[in-house]
Amino acid sequence: MKKMSDKINHHLNDAVLMAYSAGTLPEAFNLIVAAHLSLCDSCRAQAESFDALGGELLSQQPDVTLSGNCLSSTMDLIKGSDIVVPEAVSDTKSGVLPKPIRDYVGGDLESVKWKPIGMGVRQAILPTTKEASARLLFIPAGTAMPDHGHQGTEMTLVLQGAFQDEDGYFARGDVEIADSDLHHTPVADIHEDCICLAVADAPLQFDRLIPKIAQRFLRI
Repeated sequence: MKKMSDKINHHLNDAVLMAYSAGTLPEAFNLIVAAHLSLCDSCRAQAESFDALGGELLSQQPDVTLSGNCLSSTMDLIKGSDIVVPEAVSDTKSGVLPKPIRDYVGGDLESVKWKPIGMGVRQAILPTTKEASARLLFIPAGTAMPDHGHQGTEMTLVLQGAFQDEDGYFARGDVEIADSDLHHTPVADIHEDCICLAVADAPLQFDRLIPKIAQRFLRI
């Protein structure tokens, strides 16, 4: 594996950014997008351009008569929304976890409630809506995850260290978007333990028997 670089090389695509701007993503995917945007200047700028485009389209809509409680109803909807707002990368006290993730965990790594899942790997499932799952993964340096495919979409954001698979090399801030076309075996870089945020809207597809058996208990 090549030496880890601080430069972000793997970004979110426009379809994901537009869905985030429109508010149509499940909560788990909102979280990973917000976390990536807090680390990536280029994707944050692109997301802001989609926000501006959406605002312009709204401004061109014909005027309508609003009810008397329109403002309070709108504020209630905003409060109950699962949209996650990104924190700018200039937050120098963020530690390993970006602020959107720290808000879910209640702090940085010392606040994560890890549970072992085998081979030294640990996970912490974050509370999100049932449309998709979100989990933090701790993968010891040099450890290979079981080879697997995907029934839906899985997105993985690297927060510490790096990993490599059939799709490339992913370091801090990089995000991998995997779908049914990708079958891979992620391997953590030997230089440092890898910590990732992984979200998925469907269970993974494992090839080997033991991961298949463990899957129902580990909720992966």
